Amino acid sequence: MRPELSPKVLVLLRYAAAVYLLGSVLFTLYSLFPQYKEPQPEPSIKPKRLTEPGQATFDVENILYSQQIMTWKSKSFLPSKVLPYYFKAVRNFNPESVTITTLITFDRYPIFSRLVTNYQGPISVSIHITDDENKDENLSKLHDMYNSNPYMKEFVDIHVIVDKFERQFNMWRNVARFFARSNYFMMLDVDFHICTDLQRHLSLDAKARGVLSSGAAVVLPAFEYVKQDDGIDSATFPKDKQALIQLVQKKKITTFHDFFPRGHNATDYEQWYKSDSVYKVTTYQHSYEPYAIMRKEGTPWCDERFIGYGANKAACLFEIYISGIDYWVLPQDFVIHQSHPYKEETRKQERKYNRRLYQNFQEETCFRYFKYFLETSQWNTSKADNLKEQCSQIRGFNQAVEQFTIS
Repeated sequence: MRPELSPKVLVLLRYAAAVYLLGSVLFTLYSLFPQYKEPQPEPSIKPKRLTEPGQATFDVENILYSQQIMTWKSKSFLPSKVLPYYFKAVRNFNPESVTITTLITFDRYPIFSRLVTNYQGPISVSIHITDDENKDENLSKLHDMYNSNPYMKEFVDIHVIVDKFERQFNMWRNVARFFARSNYFMMLDVDFHICTDLQRHLSLDAKARGVLSSGAAVVLPAFEYVKQDDGIDSATFPKDKQALIQLVQKKKITTFHDFFPRGHNATDYEQWYKSDSVYKVTTYQHSYEPYAIMRKEGTPWCDERFIGYGANKAACLFEIYISGIDYWVLPQDFVIHQSHPYKEETRKQERKYNRRLYQNFQEETCFRYFKYFLETSQWNTSKADNLKEQCSQIRGFNQAVEQFTIS
């Protein structure tokens, strides 16, 4: 015989049941509410997600090839309108060639045109057009620039980005690389002039080609004129290593930004002056910003959180390095900066912000790749050597690693 419950106990049970039901309803609403708070239209195609370790994650959706329109969704911003192949080169490029990937705004059209004439090889360029009252005028200037140089139609793929966001340099770099049509790309600032016959040298240098095919990167040392007025006309620049060294000895040319040695000194210029073979960078440090050629596939993408001047390219190259990609220096080729005025006040403020962001980014990236190497059983291979070298400098990193690697 089941004992009868007292009225007080029954009241408590009914109260508990009511609380449970109310909690269940609230939990269900809480779980479903975010899905309906901001309804999103279904994409016309399944988005392509790039989620390899180290790659910036973005969706490519709403692709309407007939109209050349693409919506690019970065991790940090509202979508930008990307028009891939706004102009497409008529050539079909050799897959083993090197595509220069760069980015420009309308005020850099003249210097870009000189780069196209000088290189006469595949170029993939992102061109930013601000979405304002001057948009149509600036697009018209783009057409004028394109039609003024016959090499544009032959060698250049132009991808137009239209939005209200200024100086999204890493996002623009990613767009140019994403649509590059060869297996290798060179991340080059448009105001640097490739002085030598780079393509010929690479075709003749079996060791350099072997470095590239192995997945490593090759670097072109960077220089600039001591007197900025001497560095305006690229037609006057030295065209081979010996001529460059003579100008260095005469103190007319120096290493790029020699007032900030951490930016390029890892190239080891003293070794380069006397070297006739590609050599490995052995003194990498986190502010290193070389101009390098890399494989398109398998190389980490540039993190798009870095906006404006300062640290954006260094962060990109840091992640590439700790992902296990070594840097090697080409023995004959080099670039020289073409002089132009800087917006120093703008740069000063943006550098200050990006310097703080970069400190956090380094720590995050170190732990992200440590986790990846551990999960893929690569932690005890040479692939992780660069990470161990750089990330051990972060306070607390080695102690954290010990907690996960002690068997």
